[in-house]
Amino acid sequence: MSQDWPHDPDGEEGSEGRRKYGHAVIAKKVDDEADFPLDVSAFVAEHGDDPVRIDHETVVPLRDIFAGVEADEIDDIQEMHRALGRAMREDGFWAYEGAEAFAPEASDA
Repeated sequence: MSQDWPHDPDGEEGSEGRRKYGHAVIAKKVDDEADFPLDVSAFVAEHGDDPVRIDHETVVPLRDIFAGVEADEIDDIQEMHRALGRAMREDGFWAYEGAEAFAPEASDA
C-alpha cells in the first residue's frame, strides 16, 4: 500500500480485520436516519481520505469510489447503496464475480 492513510484500513476504524469491504465500510460512516438526505460533497469532504478495502489486496480512498456517484444528494441508505454499486462497477471497484465463481456447481443447476 503506497498511500499514507489517516488510520489503519484494517484497524477498528477501518475494515475490521478485513471482515468488512466496500459498502459495509462506507455504510458505517452514516446514520440511516440522521444523515439523510446525504449531501454527497460534504460527506466526501469529511471522509474522502478514509481508506475503503475493496478486496483482500486493494484499498482506495473513499473519494475514489464517490467520484463515480453522479448525485449531489442521496435520499436514503438504499439509494446510497445503489449509487455506490453502480459507481463501483463502472470504475472497476466491484470485486464480486457471482456465485458461480465460488461454487461452480451452482451454475450447473
